[in-house]
Parts: sequence; structure tokens; C-alpha cells
Amino acid sequence: MEYFDRHQGGERAILVSVTVQMLKDLDGEEFQLLAKSAGAEILEHITAQRIKPDPKLFIGSGKAEEIATLVHDLEVELVIFDHSLSPGQERNLEKILKCRVIDRTGLILDIFAQRARTHEGKLQVELAQLEHLSTRLVRGWTHLERQKGGIGLRGPGESQLETDRRLLRVRMTQLQSKLDKVHQTRIQGRAARQKADIPTVSLVGYTNAGKSTLFNILAQSEVYAADQLFATLDPTLRRLNWDGIGALVLADTVGFVRDLPHSLVESFKATLEETLEATLLLHVIDSSSPDVLEQIEAVESVLKEIGADVPVLRVYNKIDQSGEDAKIIYAQPNLPDRVYVSAHSGVGLDKLRQAVQECLVGQIQTFDLVLKPAYGKLRTRLYELNVIQNEAYDDEGNLNLRVIIAPSKLEQIVRQLHLPLDEILGERAIQFERPLEEFEL
Repeated sequence: MEYFDRHQGGERAILVSVTVQMLKDLDGEEFQLLAKSAGAEILEHITAQRIKPDPKLFIGSGKAEEIATLVHDLEVELVIFDHSLSPGQERNLEKILKCRVIDRTGLILDIFAQRARTHEGKLQVELAQLEHLSTRLVRGWTHLERQKGGIGLRGPGESQLETDRRLLRVRMTQLQSKLDKVHQTRIQGRAARQKADIPTVSLVGYTNAGKSTLFNILAQSEVYAADQLFATLDPTLRRLNWDGIGALVLADTVGFVRDLPHSLVESFKATLEETLEATLLLHVIDSSSPDVLEQIEAVESVLKEIGADVPVLRVYNKIDQSGEDAKIIYAQPNLPDRVYVSAHSGVGLDKLRQAVQECLVGQIQTFDLVLKPAYGKLRTRLYELNVIQNEAYDDEGNLNLRVIIAPSKLEQIVRQLHLPLDEILGERAIQFERPLEEFEL
């Protein structure tokens, strides 16, 4: 039985994209960005066409020989395929090409491994990598020969390959156990927020759509943001006060990509649960991308795969590049469907804040309130929500406020402070006839 040394190291790479009639069309530019994000020095990008993949090599033998010649002439150390390869196809290609071969899944895993910063992120990446590796522990290393019998050559009862697989399973079990503890911690954190009635808004979207830039502006934070794929890998949560809503938790999550490996989705369930349990999802979309429809479909596909049944507001970002105007589009009266903004220039962020407020607490309206001197707590709460437009005292010492707020939110605050609605709102209080118990803290 033939064995071979698995080739190590190397960043000088050839990219291979094969258009297969029975598979989706490929995005060559995105593939190159992925390779560059992993640190590859791209020497050639080879394209080919096939009716269906070759079961042994994925590409034809003639194309494999052509690539092998290029590998030798250019001293290439790595060949990356923009497809998922079977373990057998990877091994067969490595024998012919005489260099390392990785597929799209291996490439994305490598990028994730470089980007992981937190303990949880590293656990998730390692688990996904081991799951990917576990199917490839076959004849890939010279020390995996079956043990020979005979005096002095009898082993402990299992081959090196079986030992490696067993150790792999042990490590994967350990990682899963640690991630389960992370899962429990997240559950407790979410339960505490739900008990305090604090909504969670999660940013989701295609990688490099501008989620982290938008997050930094909204949360006044300094999360790492760059014009590269998967700049954000670890989830980041910030508590902030949102106009007209009050306390709110904003979550930045990992970006999605076309054909995101299933093993990654499984491994990142703990992270993606911030998406599952959110009150509202902001689907951030790169409106300047020529592949905007495919990117929207890719994100919605992953959301469907993880079972996210959460209200979604589409945020079309980068209108400074696409030339769109800042605006809110409503699916139906009082229900925003999408909003157009530029996180980079800050244009349209006021409309985004309004749209989120309307999604969470209803359409905002203008109210003229009359507060007695004893109602100072209500004024304080309204200032905390940043909804007061102007204020003035009348001759009787009462405070006249003009506020822009959702009726349900205003009613909630007034009732929580046990103040008389009719006295504060006059005739407009008639529309607020609901049981007081609904608004008790």
C-alpha cells in the first residue's frame, strides 16, 4: 500500500475555480479576497469548466497535469480550490501536484483560526478544524502504516491511525464540553437581560458588509473593523441607551459567506445564538456590491439553517458608494422594512435609529405634555430616552414638553411612575386605555 509525505507550510499559491454546470456559479473576486485574507501570495488563478466533477480529482487529469507543471515552474507551495473536495480528491491531487492542496472549507477555517481572539472563538475554530481533519486522517502521513507483527514489533493493540483518531475524538469531546459551558453562561446572560426587559439587537450580514463599522458608531465602541473578509469573528455585546427605547444590547456577530461550511455553522452555534435570541436583527447589506442579491440569499440561507425566526430590518449600507439616498422604506404602515445608510460617512443614521425604534416599540409620534413640578421623574426618564424636542415653563410653573416617542413607550413610562395619564396628556389619553398590570415593573 502506497503512502506519501504530506507537504508542509507555504503561502505561494495557485487558485483553481471550476465552473460546474450542476453547481452554482462562482465569484472569482470573492475567492481571491478569501485567499488574500488568509495571507496567500496568489501567483495564478486557473479557471476550468466541467459538466460534472471528476470523482477522483474533481478536475480532469489533463488540467491536473497542467497545474502540476505550473506548480513546478513557479515553485508553488499551495493549491487552493474554490470548492469542497472530498478527502480522497485532496489526497489524489496532492500526489499529482506534489504540494499541499486545500479546499474552500479549509481556506475559511484557516482565516477563522487567524481571526479568533477570545477563548470561546478559539474553541469554536479548533472544533471545526478537528471535524474537518477527522475525515482526512487516512494515509496522509508516513507514520500511519499498520503495525507489523513479529517479535519486538507488536504494538499496544491499535495502529497509529486508530490512535490518532481516538485522540481526535477525545479532544473534540473536550472542546464540545467547554463550549457547552459557554452555552450555559450565554443562556444565563440572556435570561438576566430578558428579566430586566432589555431588548437585544443583533447585527448580521455578509462578511465585509460594514457591520463592525456600524457597530462602532452606534455603540461608540472600538471593535476591530477593516476592509477585509471576516474582520470580526468573536461576538461583541455592548449595552447602550437608544433614543426612544432606553437600555438596549447591541451585538456584533461573525459575517456570513457563500457556501459557509456546515461544520463552521455547527461549531459557532454558541455565537450564533445571540442571533437566535435577538429581539430584532439588523441585516447589514453592502448596497454597492454587484453581487448584492446573492449575498442577501447567502445570509438568509444561514439564518434559516440555524432556525432564526426573528424580525429583520434590512440595512443597506455604503450608500456613499452606491449613490442611494438615505431613507426608510416601509413594508406596511408603521412597519419599516429597510433603511439606507452609510456607516462610513454617518449619513442616514438618524433614520436607522428611528426605524429601530419603530420596529421595537411602534411608530413614533409627537406629544405635547404638561408636567406639574412634582412630575420631575417623568422629565428625567424622557431625557434619558433623548426624546425631548423642546421645553418651556408656563405662568403656573408647569413644564410644557414636546416629545417624539412611540405611544406605547410613553404610556409604559407614565404608568410605571404611577402618574395620571389624562392629566398629562389631556384628550389624547383616551387612546391609552389598557390595564395597568401590563406595565408594572
